[in-house]
Amino acid sequence: QVQLVESGGGLVQAGGSLGLSCAASGRTSSLYAMGWFRQAPGKEREFVAAISWSGGNTYYKDSVKGRSAISRENAKNTVYLQMNSLKPEDTAVYYCAGDGDLSIGNYYYSAEYDYWGQGTQVTVSS
Repeated sequence: QVQLVESGGGLVQAGGSLGLSCAASGRTSSLYAMGWFRQAPGKEREFVAAISWSGGNTYYKDSVKGRSAISRENAKNTVYLQMNSLKPEDTAVYYCAGDGDLSIGNYYYSAEYDYWGQGTQVTVSS
């Protein structure tokens, strides 16, 4: 099993920045990729960004491209999401996810992932 723990959420003004961290522990050697998803009240969980563990290839939701960056530190088994120019529509619970088996082969789909963190709240005030 893999345990994921997010941190870094909080309240920020529109236009501000926030950095999220996700630390993985356990059988981390099995991970193919890690990603970030978010879920706002009344909406489905949606993809934000992902990064392949070995190659470091990145994938982003269109609405966050250019103002967000996902990165990793393999030695620490940690993935980061730096978010800039935050907007009220970015308000959501952000979840870290780990892909342990490349079951579908599509990092944009939540069902691809096998491990999930507890979530961290990001609130962007207007």
